[in-house]
Amino acid sequence: MRGGNLVRQWLGVLREDLWTARPDPLPPSTWLRWLPHGIVCLAALGVFLGDLPQLHEHGRLGFGFAFLIAAGQAGAMVLALWRPVPAWWLSMAAMLVGAVGVRAMMVADGYKFTWPWTAAGIIGHLFVLLLLALRVRTRVSAEALALTMLTTYVVQGLVGGLNYQPTGVVAAILFAVVVLLGIALRGRREARAELVQQTSLTAEERARRTLLEERSRIARELHDVVAHHMSVISIQAQVAPHLVENPPDELKENLAGIRQNALEALTELRRVLGVLRSEHPDAPGSSGTTAAADGTGTAPHAPQPTLDRLDALVENTRAAGLTVTTEVSGVRRPLPPGVELSAYRIVQEALSNVLRHAPGASARVHLTYLPIGLRVDVFNTRPARPAPPSQGAGHGLLGMRERVAMLDGHLTARPLPDGGFQVGAFLPSDGPDRFAQDSDPYVPEDDSP
Repeated sequence: MRGGNLVRQWLGVLREDLWTARPDPLPPSTWLRWLPHGIVCLAALGVFLGDLPQLHEHGRLGFGFAFLIAAGQAGAMVLALWRPVPAWWLSMAAMLVGAVGVRAMMVADGYKFTWPWTAAGIIGHLFVLLLLALRVRTRVSAEALALTMLTTYVVQGLVGGLNYQPTGVVAAILFAVVVLLGIALRGRREARAELVQQTSLTAEERARRTLLEERSRIARELHDVVAHHMSVISIQAQVAPHLVENPPDELKENLAGIRQNALEALTELRRVLGVLRSEHPDAPGSSGTTAAADGTGTAPHAPQPTLDRLDALVENTRAAGLTVTTEVSGVRRPLPPGVELSAYRIVQEALSNVLRHAPGASARVHLTYLPIGLRVDVFNTRPARPAPPSQGAGHGLLGMRERVAMLDGHLTARPLPDGGFQVGAFLPSDGPDRFAQDSDPYVPEDDSP
């Protein structure tokens, strides 16, 4: 019973794999386009022209019968370009019909015909098996090869003929070689496609991870800024009733409500920050560009930098070997903490990029204080020598764009005509509405470093 189930299961697998007319076209080559298709068609024409006279003259088959057999073997080669499994069936059927027809014409002392496979038939079936192995699964190719060898053995070894030149062994060896070759080529192509896909997924995952890490860092920095102000509001609301003699109950209630709302906001902010830190425990120390450019080893809970620390950043960068000059235009004034923090980080990342990607160049940092915000420009000259190979995806600009987009600002990063590079950012200080009304306030006045 178990053996019968195995046989039925095996026959079901064969039926699913080989008893099908599904299309599986051979795609055009990347470089040669349709040349492989043309080669197969020319080879099919050669098989037809070689098989027809062999069957008609030496096999003594009628011209019409020989024409149909030769056309079947040649047509199977062309059909294999689009439907390899039906093409294999057609080639096998043409071989069987031709072998049976030639066997009926054999005589004891006559011409020794190459049987059961003709020379042209072997070539045609080689093409069919190769195209089959290139397009279908390995199991299907192995099944087709096994059935081809089994059929050849039955026709030549069990049925046989009177007087012929056997070709079964040679044909079986050639068929096995070409199927193994097709399987190897197909495996190599699939491995390359999988490698390309994996590389693409890895790059996308790296970009997504870098983006999430940068957003998490921005969220923590904003938390520190907002938490400070909310703490001040809570303390002031708690102290305010004691500064007024006999404060009315309404004032006390309002101040108590203000303090309660501030405390609730602080609790929510800390909860969100706790989630971020638990999901990304190494994020504060994983920013290599920050550590490299700042050189301070700032702890995660240290005060966030502002533009007051820009001089220290420039000095650290100069100590790393980069010539940096700074310029300030406009009336310098305190800006919202988020704007100053983002401006500091943009300058920090831009100088780090100059150190990595423009060895031997000099940099210039230009801050322009405008009535509606701050413009930050970092220029560098042409590098003196080629940059060493850089590992990683290079997502510094991505982090800058995230920071600027968070403040409804604008970032430009472009090469300069003299071979240098410019990073320019406009950070509005009073919200997106006024920024939207202004006509391109962030365009640099001077494009040359």
